[in-house]
Amino acid sequence: MQQEPNLYDYWPYQDRPKIVWPGGKKLAFWIAPNIESYEYAPPVNPARPGWPKPAPDVVGYSQRDWGNRVGHWRLMDLLDRYNIRGSISLSTALIDHHPEIIEACVARKWEFFSHGIYNTRYSYGMDEAQERAMIEDAISNVEKATGQRIRGYLAPALTHTERTLDLIAEYDFWYSCDLFQDDQPQPLKTRTGKLVSMPYSLEVNDVITYGALAMSPERYTDILKRHFDQLLSEGEESGTVMCIPLHAYLVTQPHRLRPFEEVLKHVAAHTSDVWVTTAREIAEFYRETMWDQATADIEKRGLNTGGTGFAPVTKSRS
Repeated sequence: MQQEPNLYDYWPYQDRPKIVWPGGKKLAFWIAPNIESYEYAPPVNPARPGWPKPAPDVVGYSQRDWGNRVGHWRLMDLLDRYNIRGSISLSTALIDHHPEIIEACVARKWEFFSHGIYNTRYSYGMDEAQERAMIEDAISNVEKATGQRIRGYLAPALTHTERTLDLIAEYDFWYSCDLFQDDQPQPLKTRTGKLVSMPYSLEVNDVITYGALAMSPERYTDILKRHFDQLLSEGEESGTVMCIPLHAYLVTQPHRLRPFEEVLKHVAAHTSDVWVTTAREIAEFYRETMWDQATADIEKRGLNTGGTGFAPVTKSRS
């Protein structure tokens, strides 16, 4: 039998310790704009090509470049209208290539978290020293450019090594978006630290809905509304999380923008029950108020499957 990764324990959705978000809210809602940098002719990684087409792929490159030149500015304007701060999944090379985008996001008090250096450079094949260097580079460069100490991580192009989660926990990250196992935060099993699995999404990620499934904008809007309504309903019993991961080169195409705005109007109509926030704020609240209850519940119910378990740590400085 193939061994399971043992990154988290099986923990049934029902009968967990109840989550009540700040202000008695039922649903924590956050948006993750992926602000990415792609290389026109990336170095070859034998595990995965940099582009679906043979490189250089001028079509794929220019489409994504449109997202940073045009689409991102549209997205910022739209989120401004609904007083939503983004949690940016950042390719850190963007700090050098498009500092004006970074400055605009800082002015809006958006959150930044790491998405590697380029989205065409993968973790596959990295040794520990290389992966540490990538993580340290993200921490130092984002802090220099924004004043923020990043606390979240989404591996570049969702590529990992067997040590990724242990390393980011060691570097005092608070959450990972790399797992898709739940609609509530969950403690992850790392050698050190208090690392939370943050509900992200592939189901409502525009790369999947537009890129892979070629949905119409109206269909995507309907899916997002139904996703939101279901999670809000379940939040009556215990707080849930909804994330919408976005890519400006997809969601802000002129024919897609207005249908997506209907989703934001729908969320705005329920703000009495919804905490519109950032991933960092969700992770901080969960670590401080729910971590001990969650890990104790897992242990009490005999759900811990062994392995590294949960390491006790002192509270981190923001």
